[in-house]
Amino acid sequence: MDDNFIPRIPIGDWTNDGIDWLTDNATWLFDAFSAVMEFLVEGFSEALTSVPALLMLVIFVLIAWFFRSWRLAIGSLLGFALVIGMRQWETMLETMSLVLVSTLTAVVIAIPLGIWAAKSHTVSAIVRPIMDFMQTMPAFVYLIPAVTFFSIGVVPGVFSTIIFALPPGVRMTELGIRQVDEETVEAGRSYGASSGQILRGIQLPLAIPTIMAGINQVIMLSLSMAVIAGMVGADGLGKEVTSAISTLDVAQGVEAGLAVVILAVFLDRLTAALGNPSHYPSSLLSLLRKKKQHQA
Repeated sequence: MDDNFIPRIPIGDWTNDGIDWLTDNATWLFDAFSAVMEFLVEGFSEALTSVPALLMLVIFVLIAWFFRSWRLAIGSLLGFALVIGMRQWETMLETMSLVLVSTLTAVVIAIPLGIWAAKSHTVSAIVRPIMDFMQTMPAFVYLIPAVTFFSIGVVPGVFSTIIFALPPGVRMTELGIRQVDEETVEAGRSYGASSGQILRGIQLPLAIPTIMAGINQVIMLSLSMAVIAGMVGADGLGKEVTSAISTLDVAQGVEAGLAVVILAVFLDRLTAALGNPSHYPSSLLSLLRKKKQHQA
């Protein structure tokens, strides 16, 4: 079928021109972002890898037990012991560093933006299609402007990961705030509470489970994108997977992929527990609270 009845719309060329303009006129901004992200990722990575593997393994197991359950603690012990046995421990910690920095940055942007969207229908109407665009754009596409802005390395990986993982945090924060019962909010107003006090004392505490569900999704998307970011030189499991693909090394690919799965399950279960701690009575935190209540 002839499609020439509609003139070609050079959206790609316009986008390329816009990226070129940003590259020429916003170098200072990209340099600042690059310096901060490199410092944070390398700092987290050095902090995690400087701790002996056995001690870090014990810390992860205790965190799993404290916030979730002894079952997750045992699963984490077996899973991370397998990662050490596959010699993927250091690369897993490098990926964890990238995911943590990307997630923290995305959350710092997403929660205020989600609150603003919940408070203003106009902002929500503007933000929603932007989030739709960011969430549905193929992940690989984000690597193109990222490499243009920051060259090869960990920074373009962080940049593309933040953009790809941001939407669920904004959406779930807005949803959590909007779902708070209006009668509860009105009760706060009747006692003379200001908008800020209502937000801090009523809406945010009640919205925490929904917000944490959004953060959980941010972490999962960050992890998936962090693996893809190995294509542009980001260290970690993504680099291992990319290397395995280029050399058709099945063993390396399976081991790196399995390490990604173990890390993903650990982070997923942990953030789910942080959002609803009362749902996990076998956690060490719940046991300590019960003991304190009995003593009182």
